[in-house]
Amino acid sequence: MTTLHAPAAARAATSPLMRRDFWRGVWRVSDPKITLASVASMVLGAALAATAGPLHWGWLALTVAGIFAIEAAKNASGEIVDWDSGTDQAVADEDRSPFSGGKRVLVDRLMTRGETALVALIFYAVGGAIGMAIVWYREPWVLGLGLAGAALAFFYHAPPLRLSYRGLGEAAVALTYGPIIACGTYLVQRHELDLAVVLTSIPLGLEIAAFLWINEFPDRRADAAAGKRTLVVRLGARRAADGFAVLVGVAFAGLAALPLLGVSPGVLGGLIGLPLAIAAARRLRRDPETTREIVPAQAWTLLSFLLMAIGVAAGLGVAALL
Repeated sequence: MTTLHAPAAARAATSPLMRRDFWRGVWRVSDPKITLASVASMVLGAALAATAGPLHWGWLALTVAGIFAIEAAKNASGEIVDWDSGTDQAVADEDRSPFSGGKRVLVDRLMTRGETALVALIFYAVGGAIGMAIVWYREPWVLGLGLAGAALAFFYHAPPLRLSYRGLGEAAVALTYGPIIACGTYLVQRHELDLAVVLTSIPLGLEIAAFLWINEFPDRRADAAAGKRTLVVRLGARRAADGFAVLVGVAFAGLAALPLLGVSPGVLGGLIGLPLAIAAARRLRRDPETTREIVPAQAWTLLSFLLMAIGVAAGLGVAALL
């Protein structure tokens, strides 16, 4: 008969709610700093909505809470899939990065697989309940965007689609953190959609996809060994570094072209993020193989999409005053 060692037996007998490591795990999958991509898209949607009328802050707060809950749920359910495939365990110590390698709640034994699944279920339920409240009491037409966003969040990792394992994760991120979240935020505020919102959200979605792209470099060997065929794995480090440069170039070129399509010139404030994006592309192309050399470029890419969103919001505000 198998017996548990004392620490393991004590852990199994202790309620998760009483364990500090469990709450550390919950924090890791819901840490606000990992929702910055969602924040950027919501800032963009809210800023565009503010140009057409006053913001309804209560509904904006509910929108933020619902999207944060789905984000945390995606992180938790994704941990299970990446654990089962072995990709998280295969990341070498020298390839660990503050921006990649998963949340590691299972690798670091902060939660069990069952606890992680329960946390994911709770967050999905909370996000779904908030979403349905918005649909029922505020804006029915946001249901389609909400369902699409939740489906992309879940199937980003989960079977049968496993988008991130098939080289489709980058496109899913561009769509979710660009048009879906920004347009959903705008729709809840204004009860209609404007073409300018869709057009402005596309460059932001591409720049956020670039952040995912660069975060795949430290994980590429572990991903390849586990059968996770991201675009970086498919292209190889050198060609993927060139692809990253093209992606950020297209994102900012698209932003610069928006006034030609009738969008307010205020969106050009988002070009403030371009120097950091260029610096990230140059550094990545110089050495796409060594994680410690990539980490600064990861941080610059994160800042570049945040500055794009904030710059667009500020530029729209200034344009409205002129």
